[in-house]
Amino acid sequence: MRAIHLTDGHGPEALTLVELPDPAPGPGEVVVRMRAASLNNRDLLLIDGTYAPFRRPFLPLSDGAGEVVATGAGVARVAPGDRVVLSYVTGWVAGGPTDERVGRRLGGPDDGVLAELVRARADAVVRVPAGLSDEEAATLPIAGVTAYRALFVDERLAPGQSVAVQGTGGVASFAILLAKQAGARVIVTTRTREKVGRARDLGADEVIALDEHPAWDQRVLELTGGRGADRVIDVAGGRGLDRSIAACRTGGTVHLVGFLDTREASFDLTLAMRRVVTLRAASAGSSEDLEGLVRALASGNVRPPVDQVMPWTEVRAAVARMRERRHVGKIVLRFGAA
Repeated sequence: MRAIHLTDGHGPEALTLVELPDPAPGPGEVVVRMRAASLNNRDLLLIDGTYAPFRRPFLPLSDGAGEVVATGAGVARVAPGDRVVLSYVTGWVAGGPTDERVGRRLGGPDDGVLAELVRARADAVVRVPAGLSDEEAATLPIAGVTAYRALFVDERLAPGQSVAVQGTGGVASFAILLAKQAGARVIVTTRTREKVGRARDLGADEVIALDEHPAWDQRVLELTGGRGADRVIDVAGGRGLDRSIAACRTGGTVHLVGFLDTREASFDLTLAMRRVVTLRAASAGSSEDLEGLVRALASGNVRPPVDQVMPWTEVRAAVARMRERRHVGKIVLRFGAA
């Protein structure tokens, strides 16, 4: 089979097309013929060598969907021919996070999904409903599950509540879609005016263009009658966390889901304590969460946000596209095209 290794070195040049033996399933395992994979910011950091010192070479990318082509002994929950999406945190089947459950992750340290055939644990794959394409299903494991867990598992969002979302990237787009489906009022910030319309298409009730309102937290307060948003989805980290806290209502929650600005966040403790704000980190979730997300999308006929689809062997170009941060939703690689 063909696959792409992340080899020694840094940057897209370290992504190398290789030939590998076809995998065979062991007990409790399946082999999936990949149909689509999607990129996350985590992948860029791994490619650049700034995320973690994982051993190389390995198969990159964490999000993917395909068709089961073989099953090992004892596997009954899926069968050859089933369309499935692979769970990112392979040992986290259900329940809350523990050291034992969250240690194994696709696309580093474990091999990821950028190969024509991938071996996976049978309890870490979830069937894809007929209403979702392979490309849409491939967007779910990190971005979709992170947004779903933040909004509905860690603390359930109620109709009529308000959610402020930073940007229109992967997690942000899912947060907009899911919050709107749940009956919430959605306020979105965007760096570029060209994304205002796209944010509204995803379901945003209000869009704050940062070139007009750099103090976006004050604009959120204005839009909520001085109360603040019930939830804030913070994808940036860094010093901007102060604004997320200021935009949150007293007793509300700021969900920390990314670090697009910097990985080291700093904020005014007196502000957080005065507003009695909860800071809650969210990083993907369990296979059970992935199943819940799939059910939610199917029940609401919600389409996962796909920005652009490219052949999987053009992963270097896809990385360049993602670095521009002009995408709305997910950048997806399709298998079957050379």
